[in-house]
Amino acid sequence: MKRREFVTLLGGAAAAWPLAARAQQGGRVRRIAVLSAFAEADPEVQASLTAFLQALQKLGWTDGSNVRIDSRWGDANPARIRAQVKELVSLNPDVFLVSTALVLQPLLEESRSIPIVFTQIADPVSAGFVASLARPGGNVTGFPVAEVATFGKLLEVLKEAAPHVTRVAVILNPDQRPQAGMLRAIEAIAPAFKAQVTAAGARNAAELENAIDQFAREPDGGLIVLPNPVTLGNVRLIVDRAARHRLPAAYSYRYIVEQGGLISYGVDLLDQYRQAASYVDRILRGEKPAGLPVQRPTKFELVVNLKTAKALGLTVPRTLLARADEVIE
Repeated sequence: MKRREFVTLLGGAAAAWPLAARAQQGGRVRRIAVLSAFAEADPEVQASLTAFLQALQKLGWTDGSNVRIDSRWGDANPARIRAQVKELVSLNPDVFLVSTALVLQPLLEESRSIPIVFTQIADPVSAGFVASLARPGGNVTGFPVAEVATFGKLLEVLKEAAPHVTRVAVILNPDQRPQAGMLRAIEAIAPAFKAQVTAAGARNAAELENAIDQFAREPDGGLIVLPNPVTLGNVRLIVDRAARHRLPAAYSYRYIVEQGGLISYGVDLLDQYRQAASYVDRILRGEKPAGLPVQRPTKFELVVNLKTAKALGLTVPRTLLARADEVIE
């Protein structure tokens, strides 16, 4: 989505909604702080936020009319994110919408009172963000991308698509607590798939490139790329590097396979942001995050890129293609 179109969506739709829908919120303009760990120019980020804004509008909230939305972008830079957390907290918003643990961790250090709705976080209980899924218990609730055990599925589908792979590098961000749980889930099932798993930590693009290049020096390798602001902010680099070294790779999101990745298994991100809008709406109407259960995802998508498989010299089994939600040819 072009920036001009996004700004139009943020500010230009108020007149389209009936007066009654706006009047029911009362006279006070509410404030929503949106803090994304990613870059503003990332098209997938803009698509997700557009889904959130459209869902909000259907619920009767229009930016510039009965709600004000303050958006900030982290560029996967922890120092930048911390500065933006402080700035947004000082605005005293009614509710935060945040993405990933890279944002939620410093936000909780800054405020334990402002309501927070999260997306794109795995296993918020073991990470210490909520007391339990059913009873979050604090100022945080939201929509995790998966239970940690689900990330073992990435190894399963990678081995099914590329049976020759015996060495697997798990690309992760060591600064994000939930990533360690994802790695353990993959390591736990590795013996069943006769795979040797290696953690490859990367905090920036240079470290990503180096980790992949170093790993590719030995044969029969494959990659599992865990979702975090560093990997998702460098999708093109990872996909191109995997292709150069002929490394089969498994990812968590459909759009990466659309950009040339081999295979993905994970949630529909746009749907997560639409659901997040429903919780933001309920909080703006007076409900507390402590009483809004953390909602597990109920649908996962399996996507395969046959063009990439052919370039890697792989013949994808018919059984895998039959289970796929989408096959890109």
